[in-house]
Amino acid sequence: MEQARYEVLPTATTEDKVLQHLPRDRAITVTASPSKGLAATLDLSESLAGHGYVVVPHLAARMISGRTELAEIAERLVGKGITSVFVPGGDAEAVGDYPDALALLEDLQVLGRPFTHVGITGYPESHPSIHDDLTVQSMWDKRRHATHIVSNLTFDPAGVRDWLRRLRARGVTMPVLLGMPGPVERTKLLGMATKIGVGESTKFLAKNKGLFARLAAPGGFTGESFLEKCAPALGEEGAFVEGLHVFTFNQVAETEAWRTQLLEDLRS
Repeated sequence: MEQARYEVLPTATTEDKVLQHLPRDRAITVTASPSKGLAATLDLSESLAGHGYVVVPHLAARMISGRTELAEIAERLVGKGITSVFVPGGDAEAVGDYPDALALLEDLQVLGRPFTHVGITGYPESHPSIHDDLTVQSMWDKRRHATHIVSNLTFDPAGVRDWLRRLRARGVTMPVLLGMPGPVERTKLLGMATKIGVGESTKFLAKNKGLFARLAAPGGFTGESFLEKCAPALGEEGAFVEGLHVFTFNQVAETEAWRTQLLEDLRS
């Protein structure tokens, strides 16, 4: 929890929220979406880095035209002191040479690996359009080009346990940052889930109506209970879960207040 990093969306109010509520030691990842365009991601990343934050921009492969543009982006970000990126395939149709994240990662290698830390996506739940075996194989294929895995949002601790075991059994040894929701308002959390590519979470909830009711009710789903249920799997030998990646849905103040309070409770 001390080193948990926050994911934010590049909207017009995000920078002000971060500056108002987060200390400079927070690591912040900035998403990329077809609706906003990659420019919004890069602009916000540069601004936050200028304020002293550790910033991790998302370089969605399908939103980048090819090696020339990638080299320009890398030079721009490195020039601002940004040393870490996250490389998903992205939800957009490919605009150029990169049909998937691996193709972009291979070009980063050709460009001399300009970033010290490169994250890739992990799927504790089934991907809506890619078989589980292929998502694990994909992480194996990317292992030479990435330094860590960031797991997608999930509400299912048992799924986290099973996924970590499959991942390690396949020989994928990269450390994992566990993706989890912050203390966002319940209906907004459910509404946003499908928009960030985690439709299986809503299917899981639909199959477990009792859990759905608890999530929708005040005091239902909590990050604390999720982490407590995940803890045995995170503590297994060889799990290599080294941190938390918190999806804030731009509820920055609420997320930081929750993290601070939980740390105080843990210390006491």
